[in-house]
Amino acid sequence: MEKIRISKLMADRGLCSRREADSYIERGWVRVDGVVVSQLGSKAYPHQKITLDRQAQQRQTARVTILLNKPVGYVSGQAESGYRPAATLISERTQYRPEKSLIKFDRSHLRGLAPAGRLDIDSQGLLVLTQDGRIARQLIDEHSDIEKEYLVRVEGKLGSNGLKLLNHGLSLDGQVLKPAEVSWQNEDQLRFILQEGKKRQIRRMCEQVGLKVVGLKRVRMGRIVLGDLPQGQWRYLREGEQF
Repeated sequence: MEKIRISKLMADRGLCSRREADSYIERGWVRVDGVVVSQLGSKAYPHQKITLDRQAQQRQTARVTILLNKPVGYVSGQAESGYRPAATLISERTQYRPEKSLIKFDRSHLRGLAPAGRLDIDSQGLLVLTQDGRIARQLIDEHSDIEKEYLVRVEGKLGSNGLKLLNHGLSLDGQVLKPAEVSWQNEDQLRFILQEGKKRQIRRMCEQVGLKVVGLKRVRMGRIVLGDLPQGQWRYLREGEQF
């Protein structure tokens, strides 16, 4: 049996991201079968037990995840072509706090905050930004099966087998898409439920069946729904909430 880098084993087991694993290893916060490992690049067998020391666990607990109702006109990640990244909307003023018990905003929560998945500049709705590599991996890993739900306004005429193709049978970038759940909500709006997130996937799917997307809103990721979160505002992922 071949040994594997400990950081990869930790990421595969959902303990943390590979970057976080390297940081914890450097600090001596990782144990393999009870023995401290502090050398980057160290390897272990897949059956060995890996645990995090209390310091690493406390650091993970302190990391925040933010749910933002992104408006059209903001990019998910780094600024491009003069457009602002969605993270610039995160401030004390824009925090949605219908309950007094919610965490109070602290500027330290912006450090290392990164989007877990994309939402196009001309799309709106639920965007997750997190400091926690475990949540990022859960949402954007290529093997993730977490559902993403969208409401999509369209123009054009759908052919007789168009809806069937949207559900299964289309390809993008030379790859067959996973089965989706697509249904009409009303005469000009479709509901999409996907388990993958290729670049501009819904728009490109619609183009293949003769439809043009004129409005796209993500309303759910896993068990987390957009709900009544106002556009341009955000809230923290609450204790006990899971994707």
